[in-house]
Amino acid sequence: MKHVAFVGIGSNLEGPRARVLAAFDALDALARTELTARSPLYRSAPLGGPPQPDYVNAVARLETELDAEALLDALRAIETGQGRSRGEVNAPRTLDLDLLLYDAVILDRPNLQVPHPRMHERRFVLAPLYDLAADAWIPGRGAVADLLAQCPAQRIERMR
Repeated sequence: MKHVAFVGIGSNLEGPRARVLAAFDALDALARTELTARSPLYRSAPLGGPPQPDYVNAVARLETELDAEALLDALRAIETGQGRSRGEVNAPRTLDLDLLLYDAVILDRPNLQVPHPRMHERRFVLAPLYDLAADAWIPGRGAVADLLAQCPAQRIERMR
């Protein structure tokens, strides 16, 4: 059975644009998974954490036979392969892959929450998601278009 998943991608260290593009390729190479759409890239100001450079963000749409936990494990492996180390919250990172949506399910597990718990508050997630699926619905939150219109002002810009 194929599932539709949306993955948020972000990087602000060591060539972030190239890292986001490499993440698209790595997602497309996942077993039993097909990358079906890529959003445009966005540059965004960091939210919280220590002083750090701007991020490059995007969203990928996948069709996968992996269950949500296996997909999350695959995302973590891609992050690790690009030098991601986990430490301080909101710290700069080489690559961040977040499982935003997985079909229309709501999961609340210790290691996995879907929809991503803060995606509705983040313009750098909602804008590229809207580019891919303007009619998308975030379970428990509402329509992406409505959430984007209500999202707090954050500095983001679409990259060329």
